[in-house]
Parts: sequence; structure tokens; C-alpha cells
Amino acid sequence: MNTNISQSYTTAGMFTLSLRLVVGWTYFSAFWRRSILANKLDPETAGYIGEKFNHFLPNALGIKPIILHLVENPDSLWWAMASFTIIEGIVGLLIMLGLFTRLMSIGVFSLAMGILLGSGWIGTTCLDEWQIGVLGIATGFTLFLTGSGRYSLDYYFMKKGFPITKKTMFKWLGSGPLPLTEKFVSRVTLVGAVGILFLTLFTNQYFHGGVWGTLHNKSVKPKIEISNAHIKNETLNFEVFRVEGVDVYGSFLIGIDVMNQDNQSVLSLNGEQLAEFKTEMISNKYVAKVKPGAHSLIIPLGSRAELKLIDNRLKLLPKGELTLKLTDISGITWEQEISMN
Repeated sequence: MNTNISQSYTTAGMFTLSLRLVVGWTYFSAFWRRSILANKLDPETAGYIGEKFNHFLPNALGIKPIILHLVENPDSLWWAMASFTIIEGIVGLLIMLGLFTRLMSIGVFSLAMGILLGSGWIGTTCLDEWQIGVLGIATGFTLFLTGSGRYSLDYYFMKKGFPITKKTMFKWLGSGPLPLTEKFVSRVTLVGAVGILFLTLFTNQYFHGGVWGTLHNKSVKPKIEISNAHIKNETLNFEVFRVEGVDVYGSFLIGIDVMNQDNQSVLSLNGEQLAEFKTEMISNKYVAKVKPGAHSLIIPLGSRAELKLIDNRLKLLPKGELTLKLTDISGITWEQEISMN
């Protein structure tokens, strides 16, 4: 009976070889890209992984306080990104090799959960990050149940009779039959599968409205929140926070207008003027930075900054209600009432 159970686990583990190789590469390749093919761990270079992490902030589920703390503290963010990258590399490589498969499957599950909660809302066409997250969670759970089969280092060490493979703990961390009854494993499999299905449906609905109601995709077009807009003497201050849109493409601000109560512009800056916006007039809060570009003011996803506009004409504005209007290159506009100090 024990031999039959052992053979069943070996066969099941062998059948999941393609899952091990593919999911293992997806995680190991993250380490490979960031540290070997390109240096994406350098905060001073384009493509710094910390900026990508910053993109997760606006609509993350449950872990937003953690992301906020890290993007507000660049040193801590760098250590977190470096550690995260190393862990991805180790988990990916060992899953492919089939060494300590069950322990690494917990790593796959945890990394996928982080991706799902942090960036499951991102994806312009196929809900990219959400799919990666839920499929990674399902794969991690499956690999924990099966372990790895014939084509793995776990199996090789067990066949060679290495002392560590004789310990009960190895069955929890490596491969082979789980030290549980068949009935209990059956229940765990069902409860786990149903739980992962529920998580899949819940996050699909939460992020995208994919189960009922109206579908929505927060990655399709940019959205900027404006706050604390006020004029004092000759200075206009306001804060911008980019909360939606494509993560790899900034919002290109080509217009800032102060509108009077008749909806007429009494002060206007165009794209070329915003391209010459002085960096000392921009106070960035996070790693993703608002900055002047070639023909506009660039506002990356997840960036938050206080902007200061000094103009003598602000002192001469007529009394009455004033509105701040921002215009994106796509034609989208955002407005906020301005308070007068």
C-alpha cells in the first residue's frame, strides 16, 4: 500500500514537470532580467524596479500601507526590491530543479499572492498581472500537493537514500507522500481549490468587475487626482496624484489653466511651457517622479507631487470662484476648485 501511494505521488509530481519548469522560469527570469541582462536595481537608471513597484500603489488591495511606506522611504524600498529579486531567483531556480519542491511551492504561492494583491488591477488588454497572480497561486498550491516526480533533485536524493530524505520534515519541505491520510488530503485539496476559486472570482470582480455588473479597466486611460489647490499672493500650489492608466506610459500634461466662474481661462500654460517647468517647483513624494519632458509635463502612474506655479498675474486675478483645469495630451481634463488665501 505504501509503495502504491509513493508511486502515485511520484507519477503526480512527474505530470507537473511542465508547471515546474514554466513557473520556475517566470520567477527566475525576473532575477535574470534585473541583475544580469540589465541593472534594474539601480535607482538612478531608467527601468528601476522600485518605480514599477510604485505603480502598484494607487489601487493595491490590502497591502497598500506596506507599499506606501516603502515608496516614501527609498532606502528601505531598495533593500526590499533587492531581497524580493533574490528570493524570486532562488524560488524559480529550485522549483525548476525540483529541490525542496514543497518549500519552494510556498514561495511561488506567496510571491503570486503579492503580485495579485499589489498589481492585480494592472493590465491594458488581458488583465495581465491578475492572471499571473491567480495562476501562480493555483500552481503553488498544486505543486505543494504533488511535490516533484522522477525528473527532480528531490527524487534523486530519495533514490540515493540521503539521510535528510528519511526525516518526516522532508516530506513537508521536499517531495514524496505527504504524512497525511488520503481522506484528509482529499479534503485539503477540495477546500484549497474552492478557496482559490473564490479568491480568483473575488479579485476578478474587485479589480475589474469581471463577474457581474459593468466591466472596468483602470489601466486604459490616465486619471489624475488634484488636491489642496490654493493661491496665495503670486503663487499657485496644488498636488497631483496619478491613480490610473498604463503603467509603462506616463500621463503627458499639455495644459494648466485657471478658469473663472464664466469658464474662461484667466491664466494658461501650454505643453511647451510645461516642458520648461523648473524642477525646483516640483516636490515629489514617491520614487516615481513628476518631471518635465520634451513637450509636456510627465506624470507617471503612482506618482504624487506638489507643484508650485509662480506668476505675477495670479495677484491680479478677479475675485470670485476659480477652477484649476489640467489637460492631458489625450484630451482628458481634470478640474479642482481653487481656494484663495
